[in-house]
Amino acid sequence: MQKKIYLVLVSLLLCFSAQAQYDLVIVGGTPGGIMAAIAAAKQGKNSVILERTAHIGGLPANGLGATDIATRGATTGLFAEYVQRIRQHYVNKYGADSKQVQDCSDGFHFEASVAELVLEQMIAEHKGKITVLKMHQFDAEDQNIVMTDERIEKIKVLNRETKKILEVTGKVFLDATYEGDLGAAAKVPFRLGREGKEEFNEPGAGRVYKHWGGPEGEGSTFQGDNAVQSYNYRLCLTTNPANRVEVKKPARYNREEYVSLIEDVWTGRHTGVQMMSITQEMLEENRKHIQKGNPSKLPGDVWGIARISNMVKLPNEKTDANNQHMAFISTDLPEENWPWPTSSWEWRDKFAIRLREYIEGLIWFAQNDKELPEHFRKAAKEWGFAKDEYQDNGNFPRQVYVREGRRFEGMYFFTANDAIAVGAGMRPPVHSESITASHYALDSHAVRKRESGKIHLDGFLSYPTDVYTVPYGVIVPKTVDNLLLPVPVSGSHIGFSTIRMEPCWMALGQAAGVAASLAIDKQTKVRSISTTDLQKELLDQNTTLIYYRDVTTADADFKMIQRMGLRGYLPGWEAELDQPIDQKTIAAWQKRSGVKFTAEAGKATRRQVLKDLFTQLNGGAQKSGSAGTH
Repeated sequence: MQKKIYLVLVSLLLCFSAQAQYDLVIVGGTPGGIMAAIAAAKQGKNSVILERTAHIGGLPANGLGATDIATRGATTGLFAEYVQRIRQHYVNKYGADSKQVQDCSDGFHFEASVAELVLEQMIAEHKGKITVLKMHQFDAEDQNIVMTDERIEKIKVLNRETKKILEVTGKVFLDATYEGDLGAAAKVPFRLGREGKEEFNEPGAGRVYKHWGGPEGEGSTFQGDNAVQSYNYRLCLTTNPANRVEVKKPARYNREEYVSLIEDVWTGRHTGVQMMSITQEMLEENRKHIQKGNPSKLPGDVWGIARISNMVKLPNEKTDANNQHMAFISTDLPEENWPWPTSSWEWRDKFAIRLREYIEGLIWFAQNDKELPEHFRKAAKEWGFAKDEYQDNGNFPRQVYVREGRRFEGMYFFTANDAIAVGAGMRPPVHSESITASHYALDSHAVRKRESGKIHLDGFLSYPTDVYTVPYGVIVPKTVDNLLLPVPVSGSHIGFSTIRMEPCWMALGQAAGVAASLAIDKQTKVRSISTTDLQKELLDQNTTLIYYRDVTTADADFKMIQRMGLRGYLPGWEAELDQPIDQKTIAAWQKRSGVKFTAEAGKATRRQVLKDLFTQLNGGAQKSGSAGTH
């Protein structure tokens, strides 16, 4: 009898566990998803992270060790904490004066294994608040999502090890996948491919052929299409013999895919802007120079493995090896990835194998094909995979670098114009509902393979930007009441091309975690929360909402400065807070605020006057940052 009672109780407990209510359900163990869970945990909320693979960390844990951020300090919050922890790891393990600390570049450059370790540690500090379920796959099919009145009630995920279906319920759901699978299942409208230039008047929109570093060239039509920018793997390569693994010829090797590289190497032809001043005679002269046993002397050309891979130094004699933007053939595989965003995981897994074999074949070709110069092959053979990385996957990254999947149409649609200065020396448009500042170039990889007579691959481009603000609306769908999209955000192909960097994704994840917590506390829709409350909490978590060159999060008045900056009181790149205030500024601030104040030019600093004005505008609040901005 007692045994039967015991079994009944166990059964009831199991049922209860299966129906456990999470505050946040996060699909995707990417850095964006992880930061969302951590930010929510700081608000007392519990989360489950559903990760399809056996490892969390997304791309930083899969080779993207050279952090993509153009202005360090523009993006802070949990991202800055992550970077600081990376650096401290190398200090603790190797010493403050070690080569490893030097090569980690203040924590912005790191090994994949270290990225995963640090992210795991950050999660572990919130024990009881964050549950991570690895090897749990969500498929964007109708039967895997239950919705009622524009709210997601639960989703179904596949346990890839047991093959059983797990139902997960939650209050707020987050799509932190690179593909946007959850948002698609919830029927949020999305875009694929490229917008034409006529839609938003963006630089680089539509079909573009452009020398790397040079102007747009012949064949550019700027017309939109369905093309998706190419994917690759971010490889971890090394020349250290003690930690180097030879790259083997793949089983399905196809030499014909690589033969056009032969003439490129012998002549030095590449895709850089230098080619605009290089003649056919110079190419032939370079060929003779190479035949004598010399490396290429053509301006902009590179030799050995660098001809097919752009490498950035990481600690412990490793590199983050990405696609070579100066090459017609590299580790990207354009065109074949176009179906990825909307395909099943069965198809994606097959493409992942195809992409791996293509890259392995490319490296093997560069190191071994006898039609290439012998000294080129010898230089290429100095490199191999790092033996101590990805040991459960043949020393090869486990995750495809999905640069772009679905791009959802949210409450705000981010375009290139949101990242480009409105005038010389000025900022891009400042969004009063900013949830982070960020900075990277407009950056898209190729969408098509090599075409005869073209100066570069279609769509492989970069255009400069300035530090910009990202509004809350880019992660908020227009319809679903309890869904946030911190990774597959709302934007055009070109607009998305700058937001899609991991520092920005981490910041958007942090904002999503706080926003979800606010929606739960206020029992409201995610699109109806107070952005003032959201910004207040983000500032408490050391997030930078608008960037100033002369202000850091360590400034005692940082929160006040951020709020007044978003309200337009400090439009320049420098706040100049400790400079004497002038009459022009007094007049401008009085006009903007509608408040008359007694400050006299030259007799108080800009900081003092701004603090007083902030206090008046916020109902006499005594603490900087203690009141809202609207």
